Amino acid sequence: MSMPMRGGGTSSLRLGVLGIIVLSLFAALFSRLWYLQVMDSTNFQVQASNNQVRIVYQPAPRGRILDRQGRVLVDNRDSLVLTAVRNDVAKHPEVVGRLATLLNTTTKDVQSRIDDVRYTTFAPVPIARDIDPKLVVYIEEHQDMFPGVAAGHEAVRTYPNGTLAAHVLGYVGQVTQAELDARKGQGYRQGDVIGKQGVERTFENELRGVPGQIKKEVDSHGRVFNDLGATAPRQGNDVQLSIDMDVQKLAEDSLAQGLELDRHAFDKDKKKDFVAPAGAVVVLDPKDGSVLAMASYPTFNPGDFVNGIRSDVFKGLTDPASFYPLNNRAVQGEYAPGSTFKLVTATAAMRKGLINAITTYQDNGKIKIGNREFKNAGGEVNGRVNVTRALTVSSDVFFYTLGAALWNGRSAYGEAIQDTAKDYGMADRTEIDLPSETKGRIPDPETRKKLHDAHPQAFPNSKWFTGDNVNLAIGQGEIVVTPLELANAYAAFANGGTLFQPRIADRVLAQNKRVVRNLSPRPLRTLDLPETLRGPILQGLMGVTTDPKGTAAGAFAGFRAFPVAGKTGTAQVFGKQDTALFVSFAPADNPQYVVGVVMEEAGFGGAAAAPVARRVYEGLAGQPPQPVSLSGGVD
Repeated sequence: MSMPMRGGGTSSLRLGVLGIIVLSLFAALFSRLWYLQVMDSTNFQVQASNNQVRIVYQPAPRGRILDRQGRVLVDNRDSLVLTAVRNDVAKHPEVVGRLATLLNTTTKDVQSRIDDVRYTTFAPVPIARDIDPKLVVYIEEHQDMFPGVAAGHEAVRTYPNGTLAAHVLGYVGQVTQAELDARKGQGYRQGDVIGKQGVERTFENELRGVPGQIKKEVDSHGRVFNDLGATAPRQGNDVQLSIDMDVQKLAEDSLAQGLELDRHAFDKDKKKDFVAPAGAVVVLDPKDGSVLAMASYPTFNPGDFVNGIRSDVFKGLTDPASFYPLNNRAVQGEYAPGSTFKLVTATAAMRKGLINAITTYQDNGKIKIGNREFKNAGGEVNGRVNVTRALTVSSDVFFYTLGAALWNGRSAYGEAIQDTAKDYGMADRTEIDLPSETKGRIPDPETRKKLHDAHPQAFPNSKWFTGDNVNLAIGQGEIVVTPLELANAYAAFANGGTLFQPRIADRVLAQNKRVVRNLSPRPLRTLDLPETLRGPILQGLMGVTTDPKGTAAGAFAGFRAFPVAGKTGTAQVFGKQDTALFVSFAPADNPQYVVGVVMEEAGFGGAAAAPVARRVYEGLAGQPPQPVSLSGGVD
């Protein structure tokens, strides 16, 4: 008889138990998942929200600024920077003292740098720039003593030519809260560097570049526990200017020489040497409005502003005794034009038909208009003169006569002088691509009343009289223009009547040299200058430098490179010495250059300003520029 086998029953039992265990485990797993996803989801959402992605921005190197030949005017240099992560250093307070010893400063100073509110708690905070590489080696070899401290590289703005073209280039500085508010949505953050003046400011958007990003995962306490990747910063575009480095240096050197000479020249009227504290030189291409040079004196070094200017340096730059070196006098200086304005008066009288090329007036050195007597500079008697001769010898009497006649005949001529000045661009900003430009003032009955109403003590008369027009005719009275406005007016006459918007920049270039944007010449308006008008005036302006009695003949004696046409001016300023002016263009028969010179409290234009222009023309003609030498002249 066979016996039943017990193995099959045992196996079934075992499988049943195993199945129950597996089902229990799955039940527990699903219960846990349900709990996590449903019952405890809020708790995990809170934990997840406490782990966030933070972005650390890396500043991009700014684009370079180049001259018209491609030579570097502004660049970047590599700076070795010591940084510290605030959270890491906070855990090891002894690090602050060690850093203070290495940097030869105080722990309070180091801590204040680390606590800079412009940086987040997890971002490296710069605490020292341009550090010695040996210091980096020491810290790296003793990293256990300096947790959270590291060295890195930073692009720092540099101006390799020192003060050259400082007012054109401008400078950079850390962004202010007001600038952040004005640029909301444009990606600026505390601690960013931004253009403050000059080309650095005007072309900020092109020069700035795109910051890099480092993504970090941090917890609710700002502690970093994961790096999520990074993108490198992208350098900004280059801006190529119309400025020529050589012409710029020539203009600056010539202006500085002329002012220095004037400080040792005796002012017979004031019985002392001329103060000659400041001035400006503008060199334009009259064919398209390009600025070849723009000099302003006194000047400054834009490199002083990099990484923050020292308080004592800034105090010196803003001290009245320093004559405000930060002011760009070429576009911000406001000066009475003196006899250089006679170009406008001559144009007005001829285009209104008051005079023609052969109309003459007797110049006996003085003229009485109403109950007031007006005289030539130095009481010079010029005899009978037409417009050509009047410009050459700078006959005030001739232009006094025009001023009176135009005002007395205003029913037929209108405000001829004022309208012509506006056509030459003298009553408004030139709109050059530089910030902080001021605009000139061409006085007329309306502006006279406004000035009186606003400042009755300074401007006691509210009405316009014949004498006011007489003064205006020779560039005196309440009229003011900037050196750039004046030079641009002469450029319009030189090229036959096209008034251009002066331009300081030529094009924007990517780092691969690709042209991003061309900044083309922009004509603003056209003046009607027929040959019957322009010819006699041109001959008069050429006589200024070539005729024996020309007011700049002494300054240009022996200059044979090409004919120069121009006009001297001497502007009287109440309570100060005379301002010297000279505005010109050359070659007179085919103008390539306009050179305007304004020198504060420097005397006669023919004696002080014209010699500065002559030295500039020597360089432009390819001749070795000779030292500036003051000449004779009474206007």
